[in-house]
Amino acid sequence: MTQPLRGLIGLVGGAEWTPSCTFDGMLLEASKTDVVSVLPTAAAYEYPDMAIETARGHFEKLDAKVDPIMILSRSDASDEKWLSKLAASRFIYLGGGSPHHLRSVLWQSPALDAIVSAWKDGATIVGSSAGGMVLTDPMVDPRGGAFTVGLGLLKKVAFIPHYSQWSSEKRERTHYLEGAQFVTVGVDEANLLYRTPNGKFELVGSGEFEAYFDGSPVGIDDLEFHVEV
Repeated sequence: MTQPLRGLIGLVGGAEWTPSCTFDGMLLEASKTDVVSVLPTAAAYEYPDMAIETARGHFEKLDAKVDPIMILSRSDASDEKWLSKLAASRFIYLGGGSPHHLRSVLWQSPALDAIVSAWKDGATIVGSSAGGMVLTDPMVDPRGGAFTVGLGLLKKVAFIPHYSQWSSEKRERTHYLEGAQFVTVGVDEANLLYRTPNGKFELVGSGEFEAYFDGSPVGIDDLEFHVEV
């Protein structure tokens, strides 16, 4: 299947903005910018200002700046102040926290429209942990064994962050429910799975990675044939 071009889109397994995330320099280079638009939306009830400061300290070491996009509620997702920033951004990063809150804030919102529009125009979009979970459709329940609707920038795939922390029981239950409808992908913390604009998938990091379709493992090279945008 021929996939339309988009900007790079990345899924991080968690522990974002830490020294182990050595791939962030590559993401900045791919974005052709030194400004990262950071959404702490998923951490709205868990010190979002602290998330911004963590991101700022991390990217300053890479000679980059953080532009805080403080979309914390549903009403914020329609605020023109944030929409104009998102529309002009070349690198948008969604941090971790609550995937359900993040999805409820962005679902069918002007902010999501702005993110998708920027991505279609070549911007880099990255989500870590909850931020990565919501970018796919379906979205996996972090408790394991259930799926729900995600935002669907990447379709027919469910992303599991913090994968090494998942028990064998949760993994088996999740793979059983996926069937032949979509692929599930598990990635460890401080590891990056990304889709290039031409549809290829690459992994950066030495942690655990697994992808399953219809109960059987598939390789990273197979993802471009399963995942749609």
